[in-house]
Amino acid sequence: MNILLLGSGGREHAFAWKISKSKLCKKLFVAPGNAGTQNIAENIYLNINDFNEIKDFVIKNNIELVVVGPEEPLVRGIVDFFNNDSELTNVKIFGPSKKGAQLEGSKNFSKDFMFRNKIPCGKSKTFNKETIDEAFKFLETMKAPYVLKADGLAAGKGVIISENIEEAKKNLNNMLLNEQFGEASKNVLIEEFLEGIEVSVFVISDGKDYIVLPEAKDYKRIGENDTGLNTGGMGAVSPVNFATKQFLQLVEESIIKPTVDGLNNENIDFKGFIFAGLMNVQGKPYVIEYNVRMGDPETQVVIPRIKNDFVDIILKCINNRIKEIELEIENKFATTVILASNGYPEKYSKGDIISNLEEKNESIIFHAGTKLNDNKVVTNGGRVIACTGLGNDLNSALNNSYNLAKSISWNNKYYRKDIGKDLLKK
Repeated sequence: MNILLLGSGGREHAFAWKISKSKLCKKLFVAPGNAGTQNIAENIYLNINDFNEIKDFVIKNNIELVVVGPEEPLVRGIVDFFNNDSELTNVKIFGPSKKGAQLEGSKNFSKDFMFRNKIPCGKSKTFNKETIDEAFKFLETMKAPYVLKADGLAAGKGVIISENIEEAKKNLNNMLLNEQFGEASKNVLIEEFLEGIEVSVFVISDGKDYIVLPEAKDYKRIGENDTGLNTGGMGAVSPVNFATKQFLQLVEESIIKPTVDGLNNENIDFKGFIFAGLMNVQGKPYVIEYNVRMGDPETQVVIPRIKNDFVDIILKCINNRIKEIELEIENKFATTVILASNGYPEKYSKGDIISNLEEKNESIIFHAGTKLNDNKVVTNGGRVIACTGLGNDLNSALNNSYNLAKSISWNNKYYRKDIGKDLLKK
């Protein structure tokens, strides 16, 4: 079948890499893609938030399946657009409805959903600029540190943790009155801080049943030892040694099952990924947030561990046959180290020529912020390359990632040297 994949990051290159191996894939297009997807698919420039432009391309190119990588088109309602258009009735699209996508698109909707369905999470309350005085009073009832979350999409950067009440009030003022995150921080959640260690759990659900994918841990801060500004993610590891069989069983019973049951009971049309960002608090899982797509860079360690035909999984999900799937997982560790442009997540340069893009033993290069310029691969974003390594243990997987990370070069390359090191100590 002809397949269109929307997106341009490392997550989409990992999807394209896996989809291109499927016996069900005849021709793969990626919009807009990057220099890596160009090697395995046909990149086409489409505005992924212009649904009519996508529709025209789909009809002209006999696309039978659309896979949506990033969150924004989902939150804007691309799935509803396809499902409600009579000219697109024969085209399958993978992703949740606009209402389902609110699990990520609105922190307030998401939190209310958790409360209604008795899903363990930190206590919180939402405020806007009209209720800022109440928000200040609510902050005074909380203990430090203070968690402030922009209600809407803020490219993974809408969470601020303040160590003291004065800083929290200043940050709240910036978010609500100075519109620090634009429309996204029109409403802000003040949330209880949960002390523990984070883990990401991924599910594919058809809104009634589900399969659980391998878990992962990502590293969000720009600096080593988890210091500095938050980023979209500087590395990831799968599996995670503290996520024991008992812990993951607890996750399934107390979080995954009630989440899918809640979607079903509330008649929310959902065919896609549920990504639960969890905090392990003394052995008990709590939801920090939901996403309705795969994480980046977690995709780059989860997808290489799945043995099944990925397109077959997607089609079974769309056709309400997800429970027929017997997931086969590679019994190996996968790690990824992100090569970023120096200065990210603040100002950084673009257009640097990248050299030595050769995969080494048990490693995979996933492109993110790259493009072709005069047949040369150049940097085109903050996070540029994901260096994924595989191994029979965590240490050998990390060695494979870091050997690759060291060999790829360009001016202004930066990467963390401590990805996975905390797990080696456990």
